[in-house]
Amino acid sequence: MQIPNQTIAHLPNRDCTLVIMAKAPRVGAVKTRLAECLPPSAVIELYRCLLEDTLILAQSLAGVETAMMCPASDLDELTRSFGHRVRVVAQTGEGLSAALTSVFAHFTAGGRRVVAFNSDSPHLPSSILHAAFGALESSDLVVGSTEDGGYYLVGATTSHPGLFSASAMGTTNALDALLANAHSLGLSLRLTDTFYDVDVPADLSRLEAELLLFPARAQRTAVWLAKRGQATARPRASSMDL
Repeated sequence: MQIPNQTIAHLPNRDCTLVIMAKAPRVGAVKTRLAECLPPSAVIELYRCLLEDTLILAQSLAGVETAMMCPASDLDELTRSFGHRVRVVAQTGEGLSAALTSVFAHFTAGGRRVVAFNSDSPHLPSSILHAAFGALESSDLVVGSTEDGGYYLVGATTSHPGLFSASAMGTTNALDALLANAHSLGLSLRLTDTFYDVDVPADLSRLEAELLLFPARAQRTAVWLAKRGQATARPRASSMDL
């Protein structure tokens, strides 16, 4: 069932935690498919901006606790960068499936509503995040699907072992696998609005066009993209003057 997010955007959130799924910005570890259009150093700079803007979005939600979940090997680096602003917790095990399992095992104590959110959709309307928390008042699970067959958020109020399939992560079947597992576990489910994240060059071009018109949606990323656009345009302008 699709959530009409505008109808539940102002529910009280005192028992809510938004967990950002993060990695340390290292070459070859983040946004690897963007290497088709960006040099390695630029991929890292972009990821830092996306992560920073995601944290700003998360902390704009009144009454919602914010945390980060990361691989154990990234804990020290992310704690140095963000530990003064947010709690950073190491996942148990390797890979995204283990990370998502760790989120709900760690944060749902006491029946808290917990939403795990990716680190590359800072342009997401905050109303969708509010809607996700609202859905958990009456459903076991809430999922935000991406246009490429994955999902940008998943929320629950308790841990459900076996919910996340490691073999489907990062594929066009990720959402289908999650929904099938939820069905087999007998979980009630709500869906938020479908959205896009930034995985491939076409996604980046789409985000760049959006932030050109609405830079406030992800300010640091918008500034970085604008500077990158100016830098790549200069050589073309110079050659035209010859």
